Amino acid sequence: MAMLIASLLALSSFLATAHGGNFYKDCTVTWGDGRGKIINSRLVTLSLDRYSGSGFESKNEYLFGKLEMQIKLIPGNSAGTVTTFYLSSQGPTHDEIDFEFLGNVSGQPYILHTNVFTQGKGNREQQFYLWFDPTRNFHTYSITWNPQHIIFAVDGIPIRDFKNLEWRGVAFPKNQPMKVYSTLWNADDWATMGGAVKADWTKAPFTAAFRNFNADACIWSAGTSRCSSGKSRASSPAKKAWWNEELDAKKYRRMRWVQRKYMIYNYCSDRMRFPRRPRECRRH
Repeated sequence: MAMLIASLLALSSFLATAHGGNFYKDCTVTWGDGRGKIINSRLVTLSLDRYSGSGFESKNEYLFGKLEMQIKLIPGNSAGTVTTFYLSSQGPTHDEIDFEFLGNVSGQPYILHTNVFTQGKGNREQQFYLWFDPTRNFHTYSITWNPQHIIFAVDGIPIRDFKNLEWRGVAFPKNQPMKVYSTLWNADDWATMGGAVKADWTKAPFTAAFRNFNADACIWSAGTSRCSSGKSRASSPAKKAWWNEELDAKKYRRMRWVQRKYMIYNYCSDRMRFPRRPRECRRH
C-alpha cells in the first residue's frame, strides 16, 4: 500500500505539468461583470463576492474528447462557494458531466462532487475528499469522454468510470455536443454541511485560478463532427488513445484505491434515495 501511495503521488506531481491551450483563442468570459479575467493565454481567474460570481465557457462545442483543466481552488474559508469545471449541452433534455468543488470552513477538506446527466436526468452523484490540498498548487482535472466510457481523473489518476450500459437501458451521452464551462458561484444554501455553514462575506472576494485548458477533442460545427459517423478519424496517437481509452488493471486498481480511501458518497449505495438500485449500479 505504501508503494502504491508513493507511486500515485509521484504520478500526480508529474502529470500536474500537463500542457494547455490558449484561453484567448479557446474560451470566453461570459458573466460576472469583470469578476472573471483572462490574465494571459494560459491563465484565468474567477472571483465571487456577495453580489455575483463569474464564469467562462469554451467557444467550441465538442462531441467526445479528452478535456482537462488545471485549477487552484480558493484558500482559507471558502464555505458556501462552488467552483466548477464541467461539460454541458443545452435544453431540458441536456447531457452534462460535472466536476464541482464544494467549499469548506478553514481547516476542513474540500468535497469533490461528480455527476453525470443524460437526457436531462442526473442524480448520479459521487463525492470524494482529495489526497492533497487543492488550494496550495494547481492540479489537473480531466474528463475522458468516448463512446464507451466517461472517465473522471485527478492528476491522471482515475476516480470514476461511468460506462456505456445502453444494453441495460441506461442512457449514455453520445449525441449532444457539449461546451466546457467553469464557474464560481454562491451556493451557501447547500454547499457546505448542507447549507448549515454560510459564506463569510468579510473574506470576499473569493478567487479561484484556472490554467492550461486543453481540449483534445472532436469539434462540432455546423451540425457535423468528425465523430458523428461513430468512428474516430483523428490522426494523432493521443486522440486515438482517448477514443479507445478504458481502465486497464493498473488504472482500475488506482481508481479502487481512491474510492476505498476517499469516496464519501456514492448514489449507488444510497438506499434511502434509491430503494431499487439504479440499473447502472447493479452487478451483472
